[in-house]
Amino acid sequence: MDELNNSPEQDNDLYEHYSFTVEKGQQPLRIDKYLMNFIENATRNKIQTAAKNGSIYVNGTPVKSNYKVKPFDEIKVLLSHPPHEHLLVGEDIPIHIVYEDDELLVVDKPAGMVVHPGHGNYSGTLINALIFHFDNLPKNSSDRPGLVHRIDKDTSGLLVVAKTENAMAHLSNQFAEKTSKREYLALVWGNMEDDEGTIEGTIGRHPKNRLQNTVFFGDDEDKGKPAVTHYKVLERLGYVTLVSCKLETGRTHQIRVHMKHIGHTLFNDERYGGERILKGTTFTKYKQFVDNCFKILPRQALHAKTLGFKHPKTGEWMSFTSETPDDMQQCIEKWRSYSKH
Repeated sequence: MDELNNSPEQDNDLYEHYSFTVEKGQQPLRIDKYLMNFIENATRNKIQTAAKNGSIYVNGTPVKSNYKVKPFDEIKVLLSHPPHEHLLVGEDIPIHIVYEDDELLVVDKPAGMVVHPGHGNYSGTLINALIFHFDNLPKNSSDRPGLVHRIDKDTSGLLVVAKTENAMAHLSNQFAEKTSKREYLALVWGNMEDDEGTIEGTIGRHPKNRLQNTVFFGDDEDKGKPAVTHYKVLERLGYVTLVSCKLETGRTHQIRVHMKHIGHTLFNDERYGGERILKGTTFTKYKQFVDNCFKILPRQALHAKTLGFKHPKTGEWMSFTSETPDDMQQCIEKWRSYSKH
């Protein structure tokens, strides 16, 4: 990333951009090679430049690019400017608001919109839109205005946004205490064996691919955070299954990771391997059919359909439902028609 090329100034002006703790099983590896696996879009040359500028610290000390990482090393990349995601600029982007009062609003997010700025996505996000349309939104524990929870860029559906400090505290607590209700619609590869079930397994960063999360179990359970997903089959469509997923916890990529873990990767989930034909025949016509489905739905088949919570001021239970978006609905219809024939 270009920001890695910026040289730092004096220590008290440095800002932390990346922070990693090396896994206990890591073999000795040059830090420039190591960081290439963990920083999205970074080249080895940019990482070497950052090291040369004194921006890469291990256990509090600047290191050169040939430093060999060891288990439990604390790596930080410090630069002279705040991370781009902290330099929030309001942008006049339309928001689909399904409900609003003095305390909160409920937004129906389209697929393709990033919720908050992050590496590689510094504009065009829901946060940029929110700070343009609303003044003085309260910040969450990560300094993000209004944000109580998030959904992935290519997942569509419902989010609640806090407009007051009271709403932020109250709603965040409901999500933490698992008293809110979140139900997702997902199309997954394969014919699921059981009509319903619960997937449990701690979720954390994949040790070899920072862009993925994975389920840890056995002796490695402590590497992740507890995650629970309840699922129910809605419709069996041959080589894919339409399921409802209810979240008890809210880990990053939770449904995507849990479904892959039980052998039912989300349809067209590129990050987790669902953009390939995982079930079906070898017939050319079938391959063409699936390719057409991928074109209709060029993202993972996941929609945050239902959202429920207690109103932070009145205590009243509020529930919202979002219609299945056209791209996902058309894909489901194609599979429905295919499975009948």
